[in-house]
Amino acid sequence: MPRVPLTLTRSVLREVLRWYAAGLALFLILQLFDILSGTVGALLNYHATPVQALAVFGSKAPTVLNRALVAAVPFAVLLTLGRMQGDSELKATFASGVRPLSLVWPLALPFVLAGALAYVNAGYVVPAGLASWEPVWHSIFRDAPQVPSQDEYTFSSGEALFYAGRVINNAGGGGAQLQGVLVQRGDEAVTAPSGTWDPRAKTWTLQGAWITRPGQDPHPARGELTFPQPDTLEPPAPRAENVSTPALRARLAEGRGTPEETRADRFELTRRLADPLTPVVFAFAAGVLGLLLRNRAVSFAATVVFIATFYVLWISLPPLARVGALAPALAAWLPNLAFLTVAGVLAWRLR
Repeated sequence: MPRVPLTLTRSVLREVLRWYAAGLALFLILQLFDILSGTVGALLNYHATPVQALAVFGSKAPTVLNRALVAAVPFAVLLTLGRMQGDSELKATFASGVRPLSLVWPLALPFVLAGALAYVNAGYVVPAGLASWEPVWHSIFRDAPQVPSQDEYTFSSGEALFYAGRVINNAGGGGAQLQGVLVQRGDEAVTAPSGTWDPRAKTWTLQGAWITRPGQDPHPARGELTFPQPDTLEPPAPRAENVSTPALRARLAEGRGTPEETRADRFELTRRLADPLTPVVFAFAAGVLGLLLRNRAVSFAATVVFIATFYVLWISLPPLARVGALAPALAAWLPNLAFLTVAGVLAWRLR
């Protein structure tokens, strides 16, 4: 079998890149318009300044770039091959003895750069943008940022065990409100619906507490109860999406998060490694699929199905990883594995 002529490879790549630029612009505009339609009302009602409006869109724009970088790949490859099928260019190419799969491999080469851009964007630019979005948004509404809180707090100090169902940091720092409190000291258990945490005095003060001791009925405490609590009050860790890749690695190495937070961190870190390979995987999968399609209309329909399948996987897998239904690494790599499997089956038919 003869090799693919260099002029043919250049011609195909040139057309693919033209469609890729058009698709990238299209998907960016569609997603940015979605952000615009969801925020323009609030910006107008609260008289946001042009600087504030630009800050809102600037902080959100990097989050849509990676999706556009990926979605534009099957758009470009399938439309290019669909046009070539419709004009019988592929038939002439294969009739000359060129193997179909030898035309697919070069399609993945230019998208290595797209993957590198996606890696830098997801690991550094997107976290910085998301971290800056909330302060800007609250400045438009002229209100204080949401009070940070953490759930299922537990701390052991000697023979004492401290538990709070929810810890709500006071605005401006300096303390926290406790909800659903349990303090266990030896055989004595003290429960209370609420309390306060004073980090300077290193104490918990409980209101409406009940005391339970072995062999006795629970009875209410007289007034407030104060317990020494030496732990340090810290604000909850930011979401994994708001943390840069080096900081996320360091946070995982410390291992201080809850199981759910650890799963979210592992998924986000693994996805930042898997997603940059997605443009290359999609180029191969779309290239193999495009060689099997026979006209432009079918290629356009395949593009819609291809992109819709990607979005379904991309949106549905993160919650499954966070709750433990799927291993974080598997959830992060599953879209690439799924499309590689499909591409492998289709390539076997073209061999």
